[in-house]
Amino acid sequence: MKKRIRHNILSLFANIGVAEAYLERIGFHVAVANELVKRRAVLYSKIYPHTEMICGDITVSSTYNKVIETSRKHGIDIIIATPPCQGMSTAGEQKENDERNKLILPAIDAILELSPQYAMIENVSNFINTSIEYEGDRKLLVDIIKEKLGQLYTISFNIINTEDYGVPQSRERMIILLSRLDMAEWTLPEKNKKIVSLKDAIGWIPQIDPFVKDISESDFNKLFPNYEERRKKALEISRWNIPPVHIYRQVETMMHTPSGQTAFDNPIHKPVKKDGTFVKGYRNTYKRQRWDTPAYTVTMDNRKISSQGNVHPGRFIRHGDHGEDLYSDPRTLTLYELMLIMSIPKDWALPHNAEEAFVRRIIGEGIPPLFIKKLFKNIPNGKA
Repeated sequence: MKKRIRHNILSLFANIGVAEAYLERIGFHVAVANELVKRRAVLYSKIYPHTEMICGDITVSSTYNKVIETSRKHGIDIIIATPPCQGMSTAGEQKENDERNKLILPAIDAILELSPQYAMIENVSNFINTSIEYEGDRKLLVDIIKEKLGQLYTISFNIINTEDYGVPQSRERMIILLSRLDMAEWTLPEKNKKIVSLKDAIGWIPQIDPFVKDISESDFNKLFPNYEERRKKALEISRWNIPPVHIYRQVETMMHTPSGQTAFDNPIHKPVKKDGTFVKGYRNTYKRQRWDTPAYTVTMDNRKISSQGNVHPGRFIRHGDHGEDLYSDPRTLTLYELMLIMSIPKDWALPHNAEEAFVRRIIGEGIPPLFIKKLFKNIPNGKA
């Protein structure tokens, strides 16, 4: 029996639709989506062929008007708005006058024009402290939302961590929920009683060796004699469980780094540059994840050992020749492991010809869909 669609959704700043991964199966239809970047919009349409994708800049009147017109045609009653967060994120430059911080404005206008029953605005937690030049004055984004929408909607501002909702990843976000005044109020779901650890999420995946691109074939075979066998087993689990590619000096460093530790603390094998001098970096880089906690926040730059907390936790192998222990998986997480950490369903319709490096980067911008699933299941069924 075909599922009854309870709501039609407009997704603004849709990217490739990570957040939407569970919605159709729980009775919500993303009827219209808007995305600026063509490459992302094309991939979105392959994953969600029944959504009408409008590719273009929503700050341009022709695109905005098309979004509004198409949304009215589909009877949109929920809006999701996830504007880019790089201008506010602690992982970004946090420029005070970053134009991306103003992208909330067309989303507010769309809510005013379409008058949906409910709306959700999602961003980094620092959204609450971000201000823009608006109507000749500098105002906080949250105050603009209150000023423009407070007479029509009940508004709640919530800073949440997705690890509290069964997602095996610590990811703090601002979730703004808007409930039209004639509707029952939309609230957050209950928190999980049990935290899901990284071991729960990916601990069952066997050892995977990285491919080392800057050493000879014979040296590589000595370093990882079981590479091909492990690679084959990895790809049998998923075509996206692809061994990452790294350089030798970083791999060697991480081979001597225990779970949860940074290589900067290694007594001998510290991170070095190509010329052999020591790297000077932040202690959340060259760092292995921990097995017993949720994963660190997945970032866009998740392919690099030298970036923030991207390295597999590893498993103890044996004592080294010079008093340092050796550990498995001296690599970043595979795309498949990242997808599990992001709570993306295993049957997500990602096309086989999608570019792995592109998808890796994009999912670092997404909202874990398991949290969105629980949040949307908490939408009331009736009027106030």
